[in-house]
Amino acid sequence: MTEAVVGETPRPAAADTPVVSTRYRTYALVLLMLINAVNILDRMVITNLIEPIKEDLNLTDGQVGAMAGFYFAVVYTLLGIPLARWADRGDRPRILALALTVWSGFSLLGGFAQNFAMLVASRMGVAVGEAGCSPTAHSLLTEYTPREKRAMALSVYSMGGPIGAMAGMAMGAVVAESYGWRTAFLVAGMPGLVLAVFAIFTLKEPRRALKAAGAAAAHAAEHVPFRAAMRVLSRKPTFWFFAIGAALYAVVAYAHSHFLASYFVRNYTPELTELAAGFGMQPRGFLGTALGVISGVGGIVGALIGGWFADRFGARDLRWYGVLPAVFPLLSTPILWWAFLTPNLPLALLLLIVPTIGHALWYGPVYGGVQGLVPPGMRATAAAVLLFVMNMIGLGGGPTLFGIANDFMTNRLLTDAGLTVSTCHEAVGEAARVCAAASAQGIRQTMLWSTALMILPMICFWLSRRTIRHDMES
Repeated sequence: MTEAVVGETPRPAAADTPVVSTRYRTYALVLLMLINAVNILDRMVITNLIEPIKEDLNLTDGQVGAMAGFYFAVVYTLLGIPLARWADRGDRPRILALALTVWSGFSLLGGFAQNFAMLVASRMGVAVGEAGCSPTAHSLLTEYTPREKRAMALSVYSMGGPIGAMAGMAMGAVVAESYGWRTAFLVAGMPGLVLAVFAIFTLKEPRRALKAAGAAAAHAAEHVPFRAAMRVLSRKPTFWFFAIGAALYAVVAYAHSHFLASYFVRNYTPELTELAAGFGMQPRGFLGTALGVISGVGGIVGALIGGWFADRFGARDLRWYGVLPAVFPLLSTPILWWAFLTPNLPLALLLLIVPTIGHALWYGPVYGGVQGLVPPGMRATAAAVLLFVMNMIGLGGGPTLFGIANDFMTNRLLTDAGLTVSTCHEAVGEAARVCAAASAQGIRQTMLWSTALMILPMICFWLSRRTIRHDMES
């Protein structure tokens, strides 16, 4: 994407010129990608621990959905913008290292939780640290990277998401099956403490180089007051199309990712046991590994395709930033329905690869597009506002509403038997069989209905094609 194509208001050259070498930029990109991987690992490790946590603490789907979604998202989103404002004027490597230490420490503390309240507190603590990760990293990467390569750089950074999800889901399932779910939290918290050391001692703050380069560059890098930043964003409808579209994508993605393991355990236990035995593994360990690999491989492929597509075609016509995220749901939605309706377990798992690719395709176009909409002094803030909308709606609403809807669907199926989700915890014999059947059918229905929401982000991203040229030029 060249400056002429983007059409931004001219700025001092130094403000958008990388201040680090190509070799260092590559190192920093890899380190930031690994930090993002740990970020998502600590967030997603809980997805394959839901069933053992429910059994141990006697929780409902609504409770675990709120714990993983609403409580986490409220803290994450409320702190995201203040931490991004700090990143827009503070020492970003130190902020990132501090955030890493906080969320990793609270992830470790999750291993000592003895009840629902303690587990919620630990997850909220993880959210405190993670709120400072992506806005800070986006801001750093944007200043490390030439404008025409930013979408791909942000896509590579975003690849940490599927890598972390793969590691978290697989590790969580395998460790929990052998040593218990609390040990899985202990293991998940350790890598971040190591990466925090690398962040604080090896990442460079570009503002130091900009200030050394002269007053013009320093002025270009000054942070924009929050009200002024929000006025800029309020005049750019493309930003809001991207933010709402990403949020609606996230509703489905987070809901499915948090309950996918539960769906397969409840609906395919005999097939899962047989398939896992063929690999010499326990059922839940095999399932976590399979879902982790699907999430990781599909996410990496999707992020790379999205970044390449945005840099290549967006340089010719900015409207392409909205095309790929808009079109892919047309393919993903029927394939997801097929996956949730087939009785064939291997086929269901394989079908998930396509929508997993689709969930990652928008990273490069959206993250890169948002960074191109704003001046350097408000890039972390723009990323934080994007993540605020995306996570409050997607992360806060997705798992929480899915859990509540699933309890509703299951209770409806249990009505004739005189049972409820709560009484099923103590059910035995025939009542336990009825509860298991209702739980399996209820979560299948919720999966099918929630997939229909994929049409909504498609509309938002398609509408962005009408405004992006003007918004990039203004």
